[in-house]
Amino acid sequence: MHEQQLTELVEPILAHHGLELDELEVKPMGKRALLRITVDGDGPEGRGPLLDDISAAASMVSAALDTTDAVGSSPFTLEVSSRGISKPLTSPKHFRRNTGRLVSVKSGTTEVTGRILSATDDEVLLDVKGQQMSRNFSDITKAVVQVEMNPPKTDNDTTDVDDIDDTDEEA
Repeated sequence: MHEQQLTELVEPILAHHGLELDELEVKPMGKRALLRITVDGDGPEGRGPLLDDISAAASMVSAALDTTDAVGSSPFTLEVSSRGISKPLTSPKHFRRNTGRLVSVKSGTTEVTGRILSATDDEVLLDVKGQQMSRNFSDITKAVVQVEMNPPKTDNDTTDVDDIDDTDEEA
């Protein structure tokens, strides 16, 4: 497979769906190959791509691959997915898209865990145990979102379990 040709084919399709190519990887798997396309994007609320957008883009990418010789003649499996939370945050947009999430940030020999309050082009502002702390992106050596089973409510949460009235009303 020709990765540069594949990239040139895929990027405009993803852009049409408001997505960005994060990574394109071709992995040989016996007589087949795995074409793994990882996407990212702002989505409607700036918090990352929607599953429907990824699905629609994957269908168009699949159709486009059927009409090109960039994939070669060997059979392959196409996989299109979002970055997911396990991939390290490596650019300001990744931090911005994860505002409100708990992250572990390493700079030099120091590692802190805090909630992303905001991100500019140069730094991220974290809430670390009630204290605001900023880190320049140029100093960050690794940053990963931490999985939370019960994350705190955000302003975007519209339903509060306590607000649901489950009593029957009689007419």
